[in-house]
Amino acid sequence: MNLDFSILNWDLIQNFILKGLYFSFMLTIVATLGGIFFGTILALMRLSGKKWLDVPAAIYVNGMRSIPLVMVILWFFLLVPFMIGRPIGAEYSAIVTFVAFEAAYFSEIMRAGIQSIPRGQVFAGQAMGMTYGQNMKLVILPQAFRNMLPVLLTQTIILFQDTSLVYAIGAYDLLKGFETAGKNLGRPVEMYLMAAVLYFILCYALSWLVKRLHKKIAIIR
Repeated sequence: MNLDFSILNWDLIQNFILKGLYFSFMLTIVATLGGIFFGTILALMRLSGKKWLDVPAAIYVNGMRSIPLVMVILWFFLLVPFMIGRPIGAEYSAIVTFVAFEAAYFSEIMRAGIQSIPRGQVFAGQAMGMTYGQNMKLVILPQAFRNMLPVLLTQTIILFQDTSLVYAIGAYDLLKGFETAGKNLGRPVEMYLMAAVLYFILCYALSWLVKRLHKKIAIIR
């Protein structure tokens, strides 16, 4: 087999790759922000000490973490339109699914971060007359986010890698862009190899930045 990588040019990147790269980045950012927001709520529910909050949150988190992401994507994409009687689109399905799925993982990260804060911090806030919500907002969560920042960013890198799974429902992500270019040019092998190289470069660079950040935080402490 003769591989020809000379087919990679600006026109190919502009017409096929950038559109998929944009969606992959957009999905990563939205799923990260949504996952952290809802994950924090789930973590607070699990740490509330109230069964009517703890039990539903635990069932949701453990249930989501027990199912492969690709299955959740397919279920949502296929079952929700059947239930509501109209299609909802691959991109919208991907966004909703990723936010819902990642919330379970970010929830565990946030719960570990909150539990890493010494109890004395909590008691100090209570001694100052703070409510549970004020204590969490002003004392606990800012420190928890700082402690968990490297782990949150690492999960975001994993999330970016997982965006390739939306290929299963036909969403136009980075992998789909390479696959479409390969079909149009009759060079699928080269395109898949280029996709692997690009994923590696992006994820390796992001991992290197996370390590640098982790060292800086460790030095400050």
